[in-house]
Amino acid sequence: MKNVGEATEAPAGAPQEELGTGERSTRNRVARSILDHGPSTVADLATRLGLTQAAVRRHLDALVADDVVESREKKIYGARTRGRPAKVFALTDCGRDAFDQSYDKLAAEALRWISQSAGGGELGEAAVAAFARARLAAQAEGYREALDGVPAQERTEALAKALSADGYAATARSAPVGEQLCQHHCPVAHVAEQFPQLCEAETEFFSRLLGTHVQRLATIAHGDGVCTTFIPRNETTQDQATTASASTAGRNPA
Repeated sequence: MKNVGEATEAPAGAPQEELGTGERSTRNRVARSILDHGPSTVADLATRLGLTQAAVRRHLDALVADDVVESREKKIYGARTRGRPAKVFALTDCGRDAFDQSYDKLAAEALRWISQSAGGGELGEAAVAAFARARLAAQAEGYREALDGVPAQERTEALAKALSADGYAATARSAPVGEQLCQHHCPVAHVAEQFPQLCEAETEFFSRLLGTHVQRLATIAHGDGVCTTFIPRNETTQDQATTASASTAGRNPA
């Protein structure tokens, strides 16, 4: 689908589902909402966009036909409740590409060159990991400033806002005995499929920023709809952060 990343707002108060010239704009808003909030139900989208569920379904049907979104069962973390899992709609790789202007092929070739220049094998993997850490270290100051002086219970939310400003469409939400940091978009997801060191370095980076060990539960690069990182409560020492992040970085137990 062309121009999905260039949605414009329809006139305020207009019956969007009936606007012939606004069809593409509204469809783009549906896709953008999924990008920003992750896999969504029809009811979620209708509420967020102020549309009827019938209108949302019509636009979703068109997006599915264009291979921009796909339907799937909603993943349940923890105990499963009775009844059928809700059906959600998530962006396909094609849908993400419509928003993502990153140079995936060039980046993958550059990382492959780094790996081969270091000798390949374990040496090559270590060289890519070193690059991934250096890349995040160069961005660290801005994130530290975003978290500076923020109370411990609000730091995950502050980090989510800082990540969103950099295009990761991140949110924070409560979870049993902790919080979940959810990144609904990853500009380097396709490259991270080939080089998981990017995800591992990011997990370690979050651990250092928040001063606690964290655990990666899911990643877009692994095929999940959202990159999800669990941040437990009451773990604050740097020693714990270093030890735990090394043992959990990049894992995907989902």
